[in-house]
Amino acid sequence: MGTTRRRFLLHLSSLLAATAADGGSMRQPADEHALLLETRSLAHFVDRLPIPPVARPSGLRPCPGDPAVHLPYYRISMRQFQAKVHRDVPPTTLWGYNSLCPGPTFEARNGKPNLVEWENALPSHHLFPIDHTLHGAEVERPAVRTVVHLHGGRTEASSDGYPEDWFVPGQSAVCHYTNQQEAASLFYHDHAMGITRLNAVAGLMGLYLLRDDFEDELNLPNGDHEIPLILFDRSFRPDGQIDYPVSTKPDAPWVSEYYGSAILANGKIFPFHPVEPRKYRLRLLNGSNGSFYRLSFSAEASMAADAISFYQIGSEQGFLSAPTQTSLLIVGPGERVDLIFDFSTHTGKSVYLRTDVTLIMQFRVSTAKSVDRSVLPATLRPVPRTLEHSSVRTRELTLADYQNRLGRSSAMLLNGMHWDAPATEKPVLGSTEIWSFINLTDDSHPIHLHLVRFQLLDRRPFDLAVYQLTGKVILTGPPVSLTPGELGWKDTVRVDPMTVTRIIVNFEGFTGRYVWHCHMLEHEDNEMMRPLIVTSG
Repeated sequence: MGTTRRRFLLHLSSLLAATAADGGSMRQPADEHALLLETRSLAHFVDRLPIPPVARPSGLRPCPGDPAVHLPYYRISMRQFQAKVHRDVPPTTLWGYNSLCPGPTFEARNGKPNLVEWENALPSHHLFPIDHTLHGAEVERPAVRTVVHLHGGRTEASSDGYPEDWFVPGQSAVCHYTNQQEAASLFYHDHAMGITRLNAVAGLMGLYLLRDDFEDELNLPNGDHEIPLILFDRSFRPDGQIDYPVSTKPDAPWVSEYYGSAILANGKIFPFHPVEPRKYRLRLLNGSNGSFYRLSFSAEASMAADAISFYQIGSEQGFLSAPTQTSLLIVGPGERVDLIFDFSTHTGKSVYLRTDVTLIMQFRVSTAKSVDRSVLPATLRPVPRTLEHSSVRTRELTLADYQNRLGRSSAMLLNGMHWDAPATEKPVLGSTEIWSFINLTDDSHPIHLHLVRFQLLDRRPFDLAVYQLTGKVILTGPPVSLTPGELGWKDTVRVDPMTVTRIIVNFEGFTGRYVWHCHMLEHEDNEMMRPLIVTSG
């Protein structure tokens, strides 16, 4: 696979989706697996964009730390169900929270904790083949296991969704979300050791929007004019079922990357959404296993049409310091973008969300008059830059792809260490560190740290050959320009091939065991994940 496509995956065609990235995958031998559904030929814009319902509490329960305080209590069940991803595709078997994919959207507020009981009501057999050679997915472990991680949440360790804290069908786990952080677009998804990629492909994900008083005062578009938009790619067989590739080794079916032939928006292929001629706020999440998207808007159903500008107002961990005008977003797995799009100049017309090679969805702008009292503020929340001299330690951490003699990936390691090696990243609560990611691969990797938010310092090219010979980092050029959207608070960072990418992190919130990992889920499941233990000193 070429470096350019690996850096910012320009969505694959059905033909490419039928061949895994390691060059050695194959379809299942049965006839029903032999061909993929040609998703590009499906009718465009015949299904309305689904909007996930807002999660509602079912009562109050005592707070774990103070039984005298009662918190809103939610019970969310993971279930197998069937849904139509397109009018002309047979129903697809999916797994979802409350039988939805994406799951219900949480509306939480800063300083107001809640309790969520996650119930595993799934069947005992998995939808996809399990690779029992992967650590944490050994044959003696149950095939169906789940544990929920609130991605981007400043959450106490016992509720963070540690990969080994999984539970099986018939069991549940209660998580205490303290919501002690600024307004941000978080999301929840499965994190079970060794099968995260499979549980995600099955459909286990949903948005968790955290609000605060500062956000309320900005008077941004809200209600029906704020649209949750979760993108992910899948391939399908003619019978409508999800196709997930396997390797040529029957006893080791893991493949190094997964790219689908269709990009779904909120679970639909080529949907449309009616909008008024006014400003809208889009809360966008890339929920794909491995695809990076180059996203833009156009006034024509064509990839050759000029891109329309819009405003980005936030990244994963909240608002930027000011809106930034752009016409292109590069969004990796696990990254979120908060944006404002003004449809007022497109009355009676259509606007299309697209990548460089495919359309994703259509917005149909009505001719009706619309009263828009929302504003696009000149400034948002201040984002003071964390000074490098405040760091007490710099860690150099490698990203490496270990390949067999045929050039196929066999394991992907962070800093040359497997998951079960003793923890080496043990920062002290309240301290600030610089983490320097040295990417020795030809992939871009979205690296996610649990618990914390951080700022991106820079990306710089380095001499790979010298590093491989001597272990020394020799920088070969100036820092690569960062986009304004990369200067906000983040929890997932794109680490490009043969670059050194530095972030600066303040470890605040809680002590305990967490993880850091690549958010390309096939990589995460094959050792590209390490413990992160925040200590008290």
